[in-house]
Amino acid sequence: MKNRSYIQILCLTFIFCQYQVSAQVYESKKNKITFFSQAPLEDIESESNRAYVMADLSSGEVKSTVPISSFAFKKSLMQQHFNTQYMESDKFPYASFTGKLNNIDDLKQQKNGEYTLNGSMTIHGVTQSYTETATIRFEDEKLNGNVKFKVRVDDHDIKIPRFVIRNIAEVIDVEVWINLTKK
Repeated sequence: MKNRSYIQILCLTFIFCQYQVSAQVYESKKNKITFFSQAPLEDIESESNRAYVMADLSSGEVKSTVPISSFAFKKSLMQQHFNTQYMESDKFPYASFTGKLNNIDDLKQQKNGEYTLNGSMTIHGVTQSYTETATIRFEDEKLNGNVKFKVRVDDHDIKIPRFVIRNIAEVIDVEVWINLTKK
């Protein structure tokens, strides 16, 4: 009888710990990512609303993936060139980010503010380190925010043909807006 009580307490403790850990996880599959390329001959803009983002407040861990082919352009020819010539989305179908937010104590207390985000972004099969500032707001059971990245195309081995070099910037402005709910 004593063993049975011990096992029940152990099981209840395990279930409670699982609930506590999962209560700190926020996620969504419908986050927005935009990019903007300002170049002398033409500005290029695109966005995707299919970015998966997960944030674990207990550890500060952040993960994100976005299908490259989900980026939409105003001109269909731009979209085609983006997927086939530059990003090779058939060969590299996803871009991803894995990192950590600083100041975990503030995260656990759900304090609104700016957090340093350190991590690795993989685009076009090449992983680079990034450190940026993320703005985070907690509202009800949601975690909202955004972060901006300056992405150099050379850093991710994205080749721009010489004849269109004046059409595409060397550094692309990437911005991520998140709207996560508790898991």
